[in-house]
Amino acid sequence: MRFMVIVKATRDTEAGILPTTEEFAAMGRFNEELVKAGMMEAGEGLHPTAKGARIDFSGGETRVARGPFDLSVDLAAGFWMIKARSLDEVIEHMKRAPFPSGQIEIRQVYAPEDFGETFTPELRERVERLRAQAARG
Repeated sequence: MRFMVIVKATRDTEAGILPTTEEFAAMGRFNEELVKAGMMEAGEGLHPTAKGARIDFSGGETRVARGPFDLSVDLAAGFWMIKARSLDEVIEHMKRAPFPSGQIEIRQVYAPEDFGETFTPELRERVERLRAQAARG
């Protein structure tokens, strides 16, 4: 199974305050643990929403809003992509994340078989081809 671990934004992350050298080092050690456990596929920090945008889709129309956005539980400051046998395994590892405060959210990523018959073999093959092409750059 694959999971996305979403690091929620805080006042500091939205203000663009970067981690200290010690915090970077602690996160590096934590990420190394995840890699050694064969769990980490990716992990990245995100710039504040002041450097981003939102696109709303409604009734066939699109509306673009540029950041910054009000601090809310919806904002993300970073993420990991994790492989694990279960949600409980992810929880056990992520409880050791070196955050003095804040919040993370863990969400399972859909696998092709989760979509049932509507995701036909032809559609699956097409998605796999695109993923392989994207991986090659």
